[in-house]
Amino acid sequence: MKRRTLPTAAAFAAATALLLTACGGGDDPADNDKVVGASRQPEEPTKSAEPGAPQEGKPDGVDLSLPKDVNLVFDWDEPENENEAAAMNDAANFFRAIYRGVDKRTAKDAGVVAYATGEGLHYAQTQVNAWIDGGWTATGTLRHYDATTRSAGDGTSVEVAFCADSGKFFGKEVKTGKVLTTKPSIEDFDYYKLIMVKLPTSDTLWQASKVFVETKAAKCQ
Repeated sequence: MKRRTLPTAAAFAAATALLLTACGGGDDPADNDKVVGASRQPEEPTKSAEPGAPQEGKPDGVDLSLPKDVNLVFDWDEPENENEAAAMNDAANFFRAIYRGVDKRTAKDAGVVAYATGEGLHYAQTQVNAWIDGGWTATGTLRHYDATTRSAGDGTSVEVAFCADSGKFFGKEVKTGKVLTTKPSIEDFDYYKLIMVKLPTSDTLWQASKVFVETKAAKCQ
C-alpha cells in the first residue's frame, strides 16, 4: 500500500519501497504484477477531509471501528456470486483492519489477524509497523473503486482487484498532529489485486492471503 505521506529522507523512501513490495508467488493470476516503490514531496497541510463513520465489526465480534477523521470509501457494486461478494466484503475489511492497527499502534490487532493469513498477514503487519515506526497515523479519505472479482475453479479462492485513490488521504504526526500533505499526481493512484481465501472453519470469513500492488496506475485515473 502506497504511503503518500512519507518525507523525502532516505529512511522514509526505503520504508515506502518496503511497503510497496508485493507479497506473493505461485500460480495465482496476479503473480506477474510489477511492484515499485515511490516517495512524495510533502507540502503545507490543507483542510482535512470530512469525518467518516466508524465501521461495524463482523459477526465474529472483531472491532473494525476507525477514527472519525479516517474515511475508507469502497465505491463498488457487490457481485451476484455469493462467494465473490463475501470475498470482496472482507477485502474491504482487510484494509479497515490495517488502518485500525495503525490507529491502535499495534500490528497484532484482532482485525489484522482475522482478515489476513500467510503472506497477506505479513503484508498487513509490515504496513502497520511502518506507520508506527515512523510516528504517523492516518487522516482523510481513501477511495477504492472499479472492483472486479474472479473465482478459482474449486471455489476456495477469489481474486479481488480494484483501484485506489489516495489524493485526499495523508499521514499525520502522532506527536505534533501535523498533517503531511502532498501535491496531486499520478502517485495518488494504485491498482490492487488481493487473493482472498475462505477460512476453512468458517462459512463466511475470507482472508487476504496475497497482496499485489501496481503503483502510479494510469488506468485508475
